[in-house]
Amino acid sequence: MASERVEDEHFEEVGEGEEDDQFIDPNDVLVEVADDGDHPMDEDEDGFMEGQMEGEPIPDESIVWEDNSTQHFPNHNGSVFAVSTHPTAPIAVSGGEDDLGYIWDFMSGEEFVKLTGHTDSVTSTAFSNDGELVATGGMDGKVRVWRRVGKEDYRTWEFLTELTGPDEVMWLKWHPKGNVLLAGSNDTTVWLWQLPSGNTMQVFAGHMGPVTCGDFTPDGKRIVTADAEGTLIYWDPRSPTPVFKLTPSDARFALDGITSLAINPASTLAVVGGASGGVRVVSLSKGEVVGALAGHKEGESVEAVEFVELATAGPLSGGAAAASGGVVVTGATDGKACIWDLNTMRLRATLEHEDAVTSLHRLPSPKAHLIVSASVDKTLRTWDARTGTLVREHKGHSGPILDASLGLGGSVVVSAGDDGVCLVFSTE
Repeated sequence: MASERVEDEHFEEVGEGEEDDQFIDPNDVLVEVADDGDHPMDEDEDGFMEGQMEGEPIPDESIVWEDNSTQHFPNHNGSVFAVSTHPTAPIAVSGGEDDLGYIWDFMSGEEFVKLTGHTDSVTSTAFSNDGELVATGGMDGKVRVWRRVGKEDYRTWEFLTELTGPDEVMWLKWHPKGNVLLAGSNDTTVWLWQLPSGNTMQVFAGHMGPVTCGDFTPDGKRIVTADAEGTLIYWDPRSPTPVFKLTPSDARFALDGITSLAINPASTLAVVGGASGGVRVVSLSKGEVVGALAGHKEGESVEAVEFVELATAGPLSGGAAAASGGVVVTGATDGKACIWDLNTMRLRATLEHEDAVTSLHRLPSPKAHLIVSASVDKTLRTWDARTGTLVREHKGHSGPILDASLGLGGSVVVSAGDDGVCLVFSTE
C-alpha cells in the first residue's frame, strides 16, 4: 500500500495557527480532476455548500484528515522502522522495509543521501555523538557506517565500512563520548566495534535469547543488555565476562522476557520493562532488584522506558536528586505511559493513548520535564511530566508510528510511520 501513496506539495507546510483540520489526506482523494480554472467550492445562491442537499448536516469534521506536521519525507517505499536525528544539524536518518536508509533535511524535506547495501529491512539507525558518522542496522545482520565528507555542510556522506557478525541486528547504540558502536543481535550475542577502523573490540556472550535492548551507561563506563528470555547483564566493555547477571530464576526478576530498558543519568539504576507488563528497578552498584512497579495491564508489553527530570538541577539539588533515583516514564501496549517516582516507587501520573505506546523521548535540559510519546494510535503527544498534562498533540500519520527522535535541542520531533512516511512536528 505504502508504495501507492499520493504526495502533494500543498501538504508540506502548515503554518502555526492555520486551520489544521482543513487539510485532507491526499490518499483519500479517489480521482484527480484537471484544474479548469473553476472557482473553489463555495456557497451557492441558496447558501448551501456545493454538493450538499438542503437540510443535510455539514459533514462531520472527524472525517477530515488532520495534519499539523511542518514537513514530511515520503521517499521510503514501505514501512519506516527507524528514525534518528543529528545531535546538532537539522538532518535525520531513516530506515525502512525497502532495505534502504536515507539522510535528509527535516526543515526542507530534501533527500541528501540514499544509503544502500542492505539486503533486508533497515530496522536501526543512529548518528554518532559527534555527528560525523551514521550507522544503519538491518535484518540482514549487517551494520553499515557512513562518514560525513567535509566541514561545510551535511549534504555529502561517504560509505566507510560494513560491520558483520550479528545474525539480525535488533538495535544500535553509539558510545556517549567516543566512536564506539554497540549492537544487539537476535542470536544472543552483543557486538562492540571501534570506528573508523571497524575493528571488533568485544563480542559479549551470555544471553539465552534475542538481545532485545541495551545501552551504554550515560557515563560511558559500562554496558547494560537484556534479552527476550528475561536475563539482564551488566558488562565492563573491556571484559567478555559479566560484572553481574540477573535471570528469571530469581523470582523477583521474572518478567516473561525483557522488552525495554533505560539507565538513569547518574548511571546507578536501570529500569527494565517486561513482555507481560512488569517493571523492575535494578541497582547497578549492588546488582540486585530494588523495586517493582505495577501500573500496566497484565499481559501488555512495556515497549519504552525513559527518565525525566522534573526539577532543574541546582548546585544543591542536582547530585542528591539524581543519586536517589529520580523519575521514570514507562510506556506499554495498554496505551498508557506511567510516570513513577523512584524515591517512593509510587505512580505519579498516567498518560493515555488510544493504542499501544511505541516510544518515549525526553526533551533535553532545561525542558527535561517534557516528554514526547509515540503510539500505534497514529499520534504523538507532548506531555508535561510534572503534572501529567497534555501540551500538544501531533497528527498527520495514517498508520501506527513505529519510531521517533527529537531534533534541534528537542524543539522538533521526527516520526517514522508504518504508512511509509516520516513527519516533522514542533514539540510545543
